[in-house]
Amino acid sequence: MSLTIGTEVVTQERSAKRLKLTSKEEIEAKFEEDSRIYEYTSAANPYLPMVPVRVHASSLHESGATRIIPFDLSGEMGLVYAASSPNLMASFIRICANERIHSDASATSQAFYIIRGAGKSASEHGEIEWSEGDLFVLPACENSVEHISTADSAIYWVHDQPLLQFLGVKPCVKKFNITLFRKEKMLAEVERIKHQPGAEHRNRMGILLGNKITEDTTKTLTHTLWSLLNVLPAGDAQRPHRHNSVALDLCVSAEPGDGVYTLMGPELDEEGWVKNPVKCIWRTGTVFSTPPGWWHSHHNTTNVPAWVLPMQDAGLYTYQRTLDIRFSTGPIAASSSSSSKKD
Repeated sequence: MSLTIGTEVVTQERSAKRLKLTSKEEIEAKFEEDSRIYEYTSAANPYLPMVPVRVHASSLHESGATRIIPFDLSGEMGLVYAASSPNLMASFIRICANERIHSDASATSQAFYIIRGAGKSASEHGEIEWSEGDLFVLPACENSVEHISTADSAIYWVHDQPLLQFLGVKPCVKKFNITLFRKEKMLAEVERIKHQPGAEHRNRMGILLGNKITEDTTKTLTHTLWSLLNVLPAGDAQRPHRHNSVALDLCVSAEPGDGVYTLMGPELDEEGWVKNPVKCIWRTGTVFSTPPGWWHSHHNTTNVPAWVLPMQDAGLYTYQRTLDIRFSTGPIAASSSSSSKKD
């Protein structure tokens, strides 16, 4: 009897070991399910849908109910979350007079430019009163931001929530303080640099908006966001430049008609201008996208200066040393850009 019992015990132990072995093999197989292996030369530069050239029209925020109007290009870029570029989300916030609305983003940086109107915005970081032409940025917010208007208002809102969604993270650190740029101060600085020697020969006539936390590093609006207030003088054409960041350009002001526009494309011609360009007409209060790496030039054939405010993820690219901004100065730049593409 004891022998039989002993044999049964041994058999059960062996069965248990087999079960454990099977369980371990199943676990390991489960771990391997998601692994993929590719041949290098065929997979080193995978196809991803391009950032498209698209327009977010001013007519969207000029009438209708108080609401947020997203510039969502995620479907064209193959993304599963709302985005205007892989790293950024841009929207209009329309607020009817004496009404309020909340905006919410899980982001490290949020920028708000006042297209028109007046009012105030309140968050856990403080309250800001604003009017047309002001710009402010907020760090990570745990709660929504409340915007209250005292006149019919429109705000250009850009944040980096898509970047965080791609990384699968949430912001846990306030990287900077509320930072405010008043319209009068920005315009005064543009006016000052317009009169500097050689200003008429610069690739762009504008001011980069910086922050105390980036003063010794990227000199950008925040650690991820970048912005420039650029004036396009009457009768002027600003030669092409290019960079690896996506630009989401707000036309602050332009004469009605087709006389102010941007030409963009991936190549330059022999004279250093954009080859076979896509043309985007500037309309006051309208936003248009410029794909990464595309050359783009600005043209004003009217008698009135025009203004543009691009928002980019160039804070991130500058920090990574991958912005690769290049300027066309004429035929030499065109030939050098062609040779650089062969490298």
